[in-house]
Amino acid sequence: MEQLEEKEIIPYDVIVVGAGAAGMMAAGTAARNGKRVLLIEKMEKSGRKVRITGKGRCNVTNARPAEEFASQVRINAEFFAPAFAEFNNRAAIRFFERAGVKLEIERGERVFPKSGKAWDIATALLEYCFENGVKIIYNTRVTGIMTLGSKVFGVRYINKRGFERKEECPNVIVATGGLSYPATGSTGDGYAFASDLGHSVEPVRPSLTPLVSSHPQIKYLDGLLLRNVRATLWIDDEPVREEFGELGFSQRGIEGAVALRMSRDAVDALIDQRRVKLVVDLKPALTEEVLRERIAREIADMEPTEFFTELLRKLVPKPLVLTLVHEMDVHGKNYVSKITEEQIGRLIKTLKGFTFPLTDYAPFEYAVVTAGGVCCDEVNPYTMESLKVRGLYFAGEVLDLDANTGGYNLQIAFSTGRLAGMLKK
Repeated sequence: MEQLEEKEIIPYDVIVVGAGAAGMMAAGTAARNGKRVLLIEKMEKSGRKVRITGKGRCNVTNARPAEEFASQVRINAEFFAPAFAEFNNRAAIRFFERAGVKLEIERGERVFPKSGKAWDIATALLEYCFENGVKIIYNTRVTGIMTLGSKVFGVRYINKRGFERKEECPNVIVATGGLSYPATGSTGDGYAFASDLGHSVEPVRPSLTPLVSSHPQIKYLDGLLLRNVRATLWIDDEPVREEFGELGFSQRGIEGAVALRMSRDAVDALIDQRRVKLVVDLKPALTEEVLRERIAREIADMEPTEFFTELLRKLVPKPLVLTLVHEMDVHGKNYVSKITEEQIGRLIKTLKGFTFPLTDYAPFEYAVVTAGGVCCDEVNPYTMESLKVRGLYFAGEVLDLDANTGGYNLQIAFSTGRLAGMLKK
């Protein structure tokens, strides 16, 4: 598609700032409805974050029923409801399939492209813009939104040649994303625009981000993925959240779906300097009594001179063996025939409640989404238009709106982008 040259004088009905999931959906929708649309992206290509989401596979949405979907939105779910009603998860699935992207539903009702390529989603959104006549400028950074009284009348920007320019327009949609994955262009520009125009911005912090533990043995667990475990998040000695599923360990911290879903509560508590820990049940399907019987059977089948570490290898993944040895303060080369009832009791308690003190969280570079953002009380939920500045709209992660992992956050981007692009008054 041809690039817009600065010398061309073309009046636009709407300018969309940010060519991510929400921005492309908003721009394409507005253009499809007959509006003249300019989409401004500061990076060299559109959909940078979409292209890497879901480890490059792109969890497009989640197919759960509306009530269950709403329960996964962590804050301002009522605000999101009208946007979801206008363009829900079923509509998103139809949108991409009509665009030629075949989808499949996986465990947890998560929806992915059958190709396993996030690029297919980004390309479909870009083609939606192209087909409807959206003009796009890349390598162009919007520096401010111009207003006249309480009404938008355009934007200021710096083009790819470094020249400052202005573009007049009666409607501006801010879809600049949050702060997560800043290398993709999400550097918080929208928060500054909103604040400059009198909007409140809820404090931003990483969400769906790895959690950092001070456990002395955690460095030995790098690369370990635990499946079918139950974890409980404790704050100030009170259990506040329980999750079941996968838990992973990396140099970034404790991650996997279980940790990411808990991270929002953990991050908020850590910011408030509260005591936080993650307690992991490695054998959630077994009661302590059944686990004791299992251990007794394993010992009975072993030679008396086999080591304690050999028993542990029958109970947990190999990378956990030495960690458990240190955790229990039991010599790994103790003979199983010499294991005491007290040590067996300690082993059971450890398997049912392996504790990781949490001291920090991974920064925005590793966070899937940003918590916080433009206050939703100052935005019309039925239009996405600002209640403070006429002609100003917000969509996507720039809003104080986030959800659990599992495709919910991209759906938020699609739904709010679609509604903003309709330019309802």
